[in-house]
Amino acid sequence: MATILARAATAAAVLALTLTGCGSQSSKEITVTYQKPPDKRNPAPDFTLKDADGKTVKLSDYKGKVVLLNFWATWCGPCKIEIPWFIEFQKTYKDRGFTVIGVSVDDEGWEIVKPYLASKQVNYPVVVSSESVNTMYGGIESLPTTFIIDKDGKIANTHIGLVSKKEYESDIEQLVR
Repeated sequence: MATILARAATAAAVLALTLTGCGSQSSKEITVTYQKPPDKRNPAPDFTLKDADGKTVKLSDYKGKVVLLNFWATWCGPCKIEIPWFIEFQKTYKDRGFTVIGVSVDDEGWEIVKPYLASKQVNYPVVVSSESVNTMYGGIESLPTTFIIDKDGKIANTHIGLVSKKEYESDIEQLVR
């Protein structure tokens, strides 16, 4: 009996240490996905911001297209992983009623974003966010945060953190039909 209790205590201690260790790391590595059926989707908040060339980008102008709306920053490691995927998605799906819109949350604004976009050869519209846009989209507390918007301008999926390329492709394929 004493051996069983000792093993149980040891197992509980190992579990507690494991969960505590994961807890401190998991705050950086958590991925959350919210998917909504069509009848439960909310409209994506509209915004008007300028792109790198000073042209107006208004989200509502993309109604009728599937939009991958990605909040990111130049210093964000997971964002750097996703951007090449988004460049590929833009090439692959643009003729099927799809676009990516990047929303940089870099505090330095275009000063740091323009050179980054040029170095990565980003082929989709990118804007620099404002505090009001961040607030409309729930505060954007983690990066990357990506909203998949359906052709009706409603949020179909929300991804917080890095998700797989395959998951994004699945989201896009379901909506561009």
